[in-house]
Amino acid sequence: MSAPQPKNPLHGFTLQQILELLLEQNGGFAGLAKQVKLNCFSKDPSINSSLKFLRKTPWARTEVEQLFIRQRLYQKADQA
Repeated sequence: MSAPQPKNPLHGFTLQQILELLLEQNGGFAGLAKQVKLNCFSKDPSINSSLKFLRKTPWARTEVEQLFIRQRLYQKADQA
C-alpha cells in the first residue's frame, strides 16, 4: 500500500500528462524547446518520441519535471 505524498508535486502525474501540460502551457514543442534545450523537442518532435527519450534519459526527465514544478502546473491541473 503506498502512502499519500502531499508534498510531492509530481505525485499522481504520469510523464505523458506532465509533457502534455507543458506543451499546452508553453505553446507546443517550439515553446517547450525554448524552455528546455532538448533535441527531442526541436527536431521532428512528437509526444511518443519525446516520451521514449525522456524515459531512457534520467537527466532530461529531471529537467522536464523541474520545469513542470517551476511553472506550478500541478496546481493548475488540480483546479481543472
